[in-house]
Amino acid sequence: MAMIDGFASMAITGYSWAGIAAYPLAGPLLALRTAKGKEDRARRLERFGYPSVDRPHGPLVWIHAASVGETLAVVGLMRELRRRDINVLLTTGTVTSAELVRLRLDGEIIHQYVPLDLRPAVRRFLDYWGPDIAISVESEIWPTTLGELDRRHIPQILVNARMSDRSFDRWHRHNSIAEALFSKLSLVIAQSDVDAERFRDLGAWPVSVSGNLKVDGDAPPCDAAVLARYREQIGHRKTWAAISTFEGEEKIAVMVHRALKAHVGLLTIVVPRHPERCDELEAMMVEKGLKVARRTRDDAITPDTDVFLGDTIGEMGLYLRLTEIAFVGRSITGQGGQNPLEPAMLGCAVLTGPNVENFRDSYQRLVRNGNARIVRDAEMLAKAVHFLSVNDLARHKMIDAGTETLQEMRGALVATIKGLEPYINPLTVKARLEPRAARQR
Repeated sequence: MAMIDGFASMAITGYSWAGIAAYPLAGPLLALRTAKGKEDRARRLERFGYPSVDRPHGPLVWIHAASVGETLAVVGLMRELRRRDINVLLTTGTVTSAELVRLRLDGEIIHQYVPLDLRPAVRRFLDYWGPDIAISVESEIWPTTLGELDRRHIPQILVNARMSDRSFDRWHRHNSIAEALFSKLSLVIAQSDVDAERFRDLGAWPVSVSGNLKVDGDAPPCDAAVLARYREQIGHRKTWAAISTFEGEEKIAVMVHRALKAHVGLLTIVVPRHPERCDELEAMMVEKGLKVARRTRDDAITPDTDVFLGDTIGEMGLYLRLTEIAFVGRSITGQGGQNPLEPAMLGCAVLTGPNVENFRDSYQRLVRNGNARIVRDAEMLAKAVHFLSVNDLARHKMIDAGTETLQEMRGALVATIKGLEPYINPLTVKARLEPRAARQR
């Protein structure tokens, strides 16, 4: 969740932003906030609003997505805008999201790193790019940027919007500040009825509901040759994956593996949320007597490999295709949960801890329909993994329930585009008339 962090004296309509540290739903100062060692130094000037590519002629929509998950959520929306001949400028805040754009959207859209939420950087950015509309994804609200967009009469829209319990409680305690921000949004398109009601309570209007755009996205891809090689190495062994894990959950995965290894000959796949922790995680696993294969070393998975450590970024599609059982982390020792839709898309029975408030709607649907189960601790997780490993019927029933649930949840992209039509239809007309006028001249 993005935060305001260290604002000095940025004011919007008379409000001082000094000392509002740790507020949710606001963009951070990103000069040094990317993961250690992950700053793209060659493109640092983009943080200060200096462009690194030419602005194309014609209408342009600026979309901001914080990182990889938010970027994947709006791929379909960006492609729809391009189909309408509208230029798309995507800003993100992480190197991993920039690499994702390069791999999957190169030549389709323009990518820049998001400028710092400081007036000179924001003005420089807006002066150059001159967007017709600004769209933020999920939970990104930047006070200075929002104020500058409002001053220039550029609509700012929040799509796939969500608000956690914690964020809502904090904003609700400061209603006047919340209303000063949220009332400047031209439109909010929320993921769920609960999210929509929270945005309305805080001053946003109008607010509609689309569902979750991530459901309408494609399943994460993978290299077919690499997948085939690992499947051959794994053979007939039982597998399970602990993905998007946070500190403490890898130890739980090790406990589960050691408890079940003798019973089912298990291979455990661990994909931490932050791969830079993998050296210490491997050391912990080796100390526990486990043999570890790492993806970055291209280690082979041998019959005596205990843990396959997924220490790369952007290969979740590979790791999830190697199993049919996935525990989704940040839900036992962490708070908020992580997205369960990707494992459901890729044919996995989903297990999660109880702390999933950031993805409540998705989990409620998956649990209610039988694709996901909630486990409280390591013991419950071990029992669930063992049961699903040896009970093919139960496992496949959960997988089928996930497929049906995802089908029921689709439609968010259509609903989002419908909500945006009053803003993008004029741009479509303008984009398609301008080339014709140029030819006539």
